[in-house]
Amino acid sequence: MTKTALGTHPFLLGFDELERLVERAAKSDAGGYPPYNIEQVGPSAYRITLAVAGFAEGDLAITVENRHLVVRGRQVEPDGHRTFLHRGIAARQFQRSFVLADGVEVDGAGMENGLLHIDLSKARPDPIVRTISISKDGDTR
Repeated sequence: MTKTALGTHPFLLGFDELERLVERAAKSDAGGYPPYNIEQVGPSAYRITLAVAGFAEGDLAITVENRHLVVRGRQVEPDGHRTFLHRGIAARQFQRSFVLADGVEVDGAGMENGLLHIDLSKARPDPIVRTISISKDGDTR
């Protein structure tokens, strides 16, 4: 039995990039840090919430890079000598990315009680119906 890749199925014309997109999404796993939720807050609205306790707004960067929503966090160690008797709160950097579908846009972001909220919305496209004429001489252009 031959395994057919999703992007090469004969009924899915023009979806060559679909398989690469799925692979990139699978590789973008950041090992569970920071933890996050994804909620649907309306018919075409979503919210991603990341637990970023200890990070200030200036320690975080949110970008959209080639249909990838990328959230980066980096805490700067304060200058000065600090002696920890126990250090259970790590000041580690992170990068978490999410693949966005066509038409999904980032509306904004905000912080509240150590949670970073990123609001997204998807525009609902108007249905397109087009009639294709058939030529008699076989020329399709």
